[in-house]
Amino acid sequence: MRARVLCGLDQLNEFDGLLHGMRLGLITHPAAVNSNMRGCVDILHEKYHLTALFGCEHGIRGVLQAGEFVSAYEDPETGVPVYSLYGQNTRLTAEMLNAFDVLVFDMQDVGARFYTYLYSLAYALEACNAAGKRVIVLDRPNPVGGIAVQGTMLDEDFHSFVGEYALPTRYGLTIGEYARWVRHHLGLKVELHIAPLRNWQRQQYLDDTFPPWVAPSPNCPTLASVLAFQGTCVFEGTNLSEGRGTANPFELIGAPWADGIRLASRLNTLALPGIGFRPACFTPTFSKHQGVLCQGVQMHILDRYKANSFAAGMMLLEAVKEQHADCFQWLGDERGFHIDRILGGDDYRTGRLDARGLIEKHKPLLAEFAKQKKDFELYQ
Repeated sequence: MRARVLCGLDQLNEFDGLLHGMRLGLITHPAAVNSNMRGCVDILHEKYHLTALFGCEHGIRGVLQAGEFVSAYEDPETGVPVYSLYGQNTRLTAEMLNAFDVLVFDMQDVGARFYTYLYSLAYALEACNAAGKRVIVLDRPNPVGGIAVQGTMLDEDFHSFVGEYALPTRYGLTIGEYARWVRHHLGLKVELHIAPLRNWQRQQYLDDTFPPWVAPSPNCPTLASVLAFQGTCVFEGTNLSEGRGTANPFELIGAPWADGIRLASRLNTLALPGIGFRPACFTPTFSKHQGVLCQGVQMHILDRYKANSFAAGMMLLEAVKEQHADCFQWLGDERGFHIDRILGGDDYRTGRLDARGLIEKHKPLLAEFAKQKKDFELYQ
């Protein structure tokens, strides 16, 4: 039976004294619902004086695909002005800060370092710290649990909007606990309040709880895609499709020139704990290789308590590079290679380390973070 977990939005009455009579700004999105599936925007607009909404990647109502800029407009449901925090401005401007007295943050993240919502929150904490504004974070469960720490630790020389701080790929904190960590990491004095979860335990994945899954972004439609995302997001930095434009983003990886049978055979020979691969064909409806038949594999999480999706994603990446060296390419721009931003360093792309070497290098760093994060945990 699923545990009935109450999120921070369900605990609003306990924070009434901090909200009543104040002009409220709200950073949120469609996945921010309470246990009765009512949205945060509508609840705050009904109960309090909501004066400003802030749209991160994908927008307030979730209508934008990854990378599409959010424009300023008026929310048609409430009439409240919506300001963009994705595109020209990723940080709160003076005009935005003047639009509210207290900032509320309520967004569902996916437990992976390279998710832009994390940095929208961090930048807002910095701005409110400088402006003397109070911040209230309405906590939500980490959908992949609050225990496992996996991947690489980011070298802050490679900071970007998909990785600003020395965090692991999979960091095992709720969004409220992450806010506490950021406040400490950046040495901020901002007045920060966390509206806590009730009945959540660290070992729980989101499907162990009620309410049910609401997609936090268009390409994380299911918990399976989020579990795969921890590892296969590395393919965003390559010329392979990471399954965007299919029903199984981040589970499906391939290209028109890939050999799915050989790749699946190679990966299954490794006997990675809790993970299996099968050959798969798919045709993306948008993004890389739009409208072109791709061959590749689908990564299946067979036992999520044993699986390390980051390690599996790296082993798959290595197999593709070796088997298709004539077609494989890294993607980049004037700022550098995207894979370096995702991995938080260039050890792998430059060939200083192979996949196993990269994983081994970061094991002690992950172990140290796993100890340190306990200082910011709010739940057992």
